[in-house]
Order: sequence, then C-alpha cells, then structure tokens
Amino acid sequence: MGRLDGKVAIITGAASGMGACEARMFAAEGARVVATDIDEAGVREVVRGIGANAIALRHDVTREHDWAGAVEAAIDAFGRIDVLVNNAAIHYETRFADITLDEWRRVLAVDLDGTFLGTQAVVPHMIANGGGSIVNISSVAAMIGGSFAHYSAAKGGIRALTRATAVEYAQHNVRANSVYPGLIETPLTAGALANPEIREMLRAATALPRFGRAEDIGYCVLYLASDESAFATGAEFVIDGGVTAK
Repeated sequence: MGRLDGKVAIITGAASGMGACEARMFAAEGARVVATDIDEAGVREVVRGIGANAIALRHDVTREHDWAGAVEAAIDAFGRIDVLVNNAAIHYETRFADITLDEWRRVLAVDLDGTFLGTQAVVPHMIANGGGSIVNISSVAAMIGGSFAHYSAAKGGIRALTRATAVEYAQHNVRANSVYPGLIETPLTAGALANPEIREMLRAATALPRFGRAEDIGYCVLYLASDESAFATGAEFVIDGGVTAK
C-alpha cells in the first residue's frame, strides 16, 4: 500500500523544482496526479517520466478560467480531487524602492491570488468527497525581511489565508496547512545562488551545513497530503535548515 493510494492530487508549478519533485513522490506513493504549470513543455516532460498515473496541463494560476479547466480535467481523468498543492510561485530580488507597481501586482497575482483561486476551485469537490487536504507552499520570507517585499507580502498572505481556510472548512473535514521552505536549491533560486556574495550570505544564515533540496520539502508535503496528518489543520511547517532559529 502506498501512502496516497486512491487519492487524486492537483500540483501546481510542477514543471520543475519542488513541484516536479512532489509530483514524482506522490505518484510513487500511489496517487494519481494532475501536474500543472505555465511551462507546458516542462510539465509534460515530468509527466512523461511518471507514466499513466499522471496528466499534464498548461495552467496559469492567476486565471479563474484555467482553474476551472484544471478541476474539470482532474474530474474527467480520475473522478475526484482529494489533494491540492499550491506550489506555483515567482520571485524577484528587488529592493523595496525599485519595485514597480506592475512587478508588485504580478508577484501577488501568481503567489497569493493563485493560491486563493485554487482553494476556491477545489473546496466544493473536496466537500462532496467527504474531505480533502490543501497544502500551501509559503516561505520563510513570510517571517523574515529581505530584498523581496512583494514576495514576503504574498507569502505572508498565504500564511493568513491558510488559517482562514482551515477554520472555515474544518467542519467538512477539509484540511489546510502551510509549509515554509528556507533556501531550497531549485531553478527559482538558481539566479540568486549564482552570485557568490549572495550565496555566501545565505549560507551563513543557514544553521545546517547545506541548502535544502526539493525532497526536503516534498516529504513534508507528502505527509500533509496523506491520512497520516488527519488531525493537522491550520498548522505551519517550517523547513529552513535553522534560518528562523538563529
């Protein structure tokens, strides 16, 4: 028996990094996976490696119409929705004074609006199934400052949104939890880590002697998607190598 046998999961941002890792881990544990990303070629390649228990969709998480299509595809392919992982995100290293309104709105649209729209789209189906699990990927940027005020604001919004979702839908056995990665080596962070000065600053801020890997987050997300976490809702799981402990 796999830890996710019989469950159907939508995972956004699944073309690379943590989302791709989660899609592979979920499928290996018996889930049927709807892997979505705005990078259609990338997410199709991920699904090709998984096989028949996954489908790939091009999906802009900022669009209600795309969310309706993702939900419809999941129901058509697999008959139900048990898990949603709101993983899709963008990040810019921009000093506060240099953030344009357009950049601010773009980051909040993808990172926060996408999480809200996804939650709103799947909850009715989870209620109809007798429950479900929503896993929202926030960031330690919700707890600490840096040259990414828009990203921090969006991820802080996810923190509050997750709690609100958990409380409102607990009576329907729909759980919502949030995960707070520290520095994880993925394509999203590759640009920053390529700068020796930034890399050393981030290394010094991390208590453990390495940066995180996608699997470090994936195992936590897998736990939250499974029935092992059946009594966890509205909770926050910080996986940051000790950044917030220092």
